[in-house]
Amino acid sequence: MSRIGVFICHCGENIGKTVDCPRVAESARKLPGVVYAVDYRYTCSEPGQAQIRDAIKEHKLTGVVVGACSPRMHEKTFRKTCAAAGLNPYLCEIANLREQCSWVHTDREQATRKAIDIVRSIVARVQRNTPLAPIRVPLTRRALVIGGGIAGIQAALDIADGGTEVILVERTPSLGGHMAQLSETFPTLDCSQCILTPRMVEAASHPNIRLETYSEVEKLGGYVGNFEVTIRRKARSIDPKKCTGCGTCWQKCPVKKLPSEFDEGLGLRAAIGIPFPQAVPNKPVIDRANCIKFKNGKCGACQKLCQTGAVDFTQEDEIITEKVGAIVVATGFQVLPKDQLPAYADGDHPDVLTGLQFERLASASGPTGGEIRRPSDGKEPQTVVFVQCAGSRDREKGRAYCSKICCMYTAKHAMLYRHKVHGGRAIVLCMDVRTPGKGYDEFYRRAIEQDGVIYLRSRAARIYRDNGQLVVQAADTLNGGERLDIKADLVVLGSAAIPQPDVRTLAQKLGVGYDADGWLSEAHPKLRPVETNTAGIFLAGACQGPKDIPDTVAQASAAAAKTLALFAAKELQRDPIIARVNRCAPPVFSTCIGCFTCAAACPYKAIEREEIRDRKGGLIKVVARVNESLCQGCGTCVSLCRSKSMDLDGFTEEEVFAALEALVE
Repeated sequence: MSRIGVFICHCGENIGKTVDCPRVAESARKLPGVVYAVDYRYTCSEPGQAQIRDAIKEHKLTGVVVGACSPRMHEKTFRKTCAAAGLNPYLCEIANLREQCSWVHTDREQATRKAIDIVRSIVARVQRNTPLAPIRVPLTRRALVIGGGIAGIQAALDIADGGTEVILVERTPSLGGHMAQLSETFPTLDCSQCILTPRMVEAASHPNIRLETYSEVEKLGGYVGNFEVTIRRKARSIDPKKCTGCGTCWQKCPVKKLPSEFDEGLGLRAAIGIPFPQAVPNKPVIDRANCIKFKNGKCGACQKLCQTGAVDFTQEDEIITEKVGAIVVATGFQVLPKDQLPAYADGDHPDVLTGLQFERLASASGPTGGEIRRPSDGKEPQTVVFVQCAGSRDREKGRAYCSKICCMYTAKHAMLYRHKVHGGRAIVLCMDVRTPGKGYDEFYRRAIEQDGVIYLRSRAARIYRDNGQLVVQAADTLNGGERLDIKADLVVLGSAAIPQPDVRTLAQKLGVGYDADGWLSEAHPKLRPVETNTAGIFLAGACQGPKDIPDTVAQASAAAAKTLALFAAKELQRDPIIARVNRCAPPVFSTCIGCFTCAAACPYKAIEREEIRDRKGGLIKVVARVNESLCQGCGTCVSLCRSKSMDLDGFTEEEVFAALEALVE
């Protein structure tokens, strides 16, 4: 016989302001099987949890219903509380009285009646719950980090320092990411390369880190603790074991006038070489699309001049498979290209630059050696206009979000320009200024008060040419919307941070969610900010959304900590909310008809084929079987099963129908 306890939480005023919680508890006391019911202001607090533990022991409860907030918030909390009192945790259920009731109603009477109905349905369900036991899963103690920017480097180093082997995959030839392109970093104006390069070298030389640069993740299989990842090593046309990085090959290469991706198209590179002087590893790559040898079979100068015989034109891509227990995704971001902003000089004017292009101009390792020069004619600009929110906070362009870093890097760019061109004018057009970080507002104030940067509250409507002169058209919003036409020698856009163009494809390979803008989604924005809904896969850095370097490094270390915590156990335990195929006595064995519609629909590839044979080994039938290590309990197979042979532990048909029937009584 059931002995159910019902605990109604006021959730401060979140529930109690709209729902008459004492009345809901009083109504619950009259339900069949309920022997105890009470309301409390904060049930998730320690006194509230103690109340549940005491009631389980005193009233010998066989089930618990907590009327509170979403199960995503505190289901684990209350289930642990029940387990501590000796009750199977899966005999505890949450009646969602906040998101599904109080937050969507204003009429107190209506909300109270609905809360009573919700509690009644969950009580009926709990009466049919069965005890479940956690599933134990073996564990591979090796991590995969995808992305070799500062987030990936930091995560890999922290995991490796914890004594765990790491495979660090980066699709470009070198570690570094966007941070390697920067000149200085805010708010300290310290050299970006000076603080990044030692970390790159440390990652490359760490005994627990294996670099896989110029490589990409092709496919992912398996499950938390036992992922199987397929990696494509792209052909460098260079044997890295033989190459010494002497530089002869790119110095002698006849194809030297290709636009440099690292310099954002402002500098030139050869058809063979390293992306930048501090590249790690210091091994070149041949650009096969532009190499004469690959285009027409001629040249081959690099191979002839290489003293170690490292150049190999016959090299092909290599596919490798690795087993890992956890994955950190640190794939970073891109900046919005100019050609997507046609209002700004048709998106193709050489003297209209993105923020990253200006970084390369200001960098000592950039195409101008750190001198600020106009790309069009090489002259020093005397007036530079910095346009903030170029593509950000613009619903018409499809990006309503703030890119977070633009205000600060624009202030930095204006300061760097004033430091290098002492008599120049730096004008910043901004909707407003956002400086939410330690020392950030002081940095912005320094740009105005010490470096003479002019800030105008405005937004550039368009940038046009007037007799060879760039003109920025804007409106002075603090002066009645007066039109401004500012002549500029150079325009720098605070371009929007956008997701990597192929991030959705990667997310689908990994089984990770993403939002409407393409940023990867965390499991919970407050309580699980570095986890995804796919167990064992964590997020680090700007793949989740725009971030500055301090936030990126902090999140990378948090993802590493989660990974090490996962690896701390001898084996994994996971919730037993999984699908099962029914079994019955011979000669039927199972009602499954072997159509395998479930297998085709399962997003986790958890459905396998099982052959049922007689004692002599003869095949009787082929049925579906659920791999409990892979199943995530989504219920897709249950809804599609034609023969109704599938059921979901914790959400069986008996439990669900009991809850529905209670609502129509």
